[in-house]
Amino acid sequence: MELKIIDAQGQVSGSLAVSDALFDREYNEALVHQLVTAFLANARLGNRAQLTRAEVKHSTKKPWRQKGTGRARSGMTSSPLWRSGGRAFPNKPDENFTQKVNRKMYRAGMATILSQLVRDERLYVIENLSAATPKTKEFANKVKQLGMEQVLFVTKQLDENIYLSSRNLPNVLVVEVQHIDPYSLLRYKKVVVTKEAVAQLEEQWV
Repeated sequence: MELKIIDAQGQVSGSLAVSDALFDREYNEALVHQLVTAFLANARLGNRAQLTRAEVKHSTKKPWRQKGTGRARSGMTSSPLWRSGGRAFPNKPDENFTQKVNRKMYRAGMATILSQLVRDERLYVIENLSAATPKTKEFANKVKQLGMEQVLFVTKQLDENIYLSSRNLPNVLVVEVQHIDPYSLLRYKKVVVTKEAVAQLEEQWV
């Protein structure tokens, strides 16, 4: 399997031989769906605190007598059936949304995504990613020269200048190899990986 190497102008300047096990794997939609769903679920925070019928502000007085009114019987205004009543099954801050994905499944799923990116011609390789100064405008011009609007850069080590230059660009994300995730790989239209990052991916996952 070979990946396309592009230069600073986004033109193909060569190719890089890579492992078929990582970049030429058959697509598994169910596995990719499970990976993305688990990733988004694990990113959720239990930050909602709804009130039970015992916690809402209410009176313990019976709204009306039990019989003879023609209306349904009612005991308290805190009932979940009432407006401003408590919730029957409230969300609490200690709610746990995490989903477990086995290591073998995660690696297979990531290899599936990378392989599909190659088939869709959305993944490219560059020699290196660097910035002389922490200037957002200069880095934005580099991205523009590549001819890419929405791009994810994957590098072996995130340089401080690169981080400062790219953090304010809305459609550009630069991450280290160990921080890539299935959602970002699928979300960005193009993925550009440095040679060193490709070597590290093969070392870790093959």
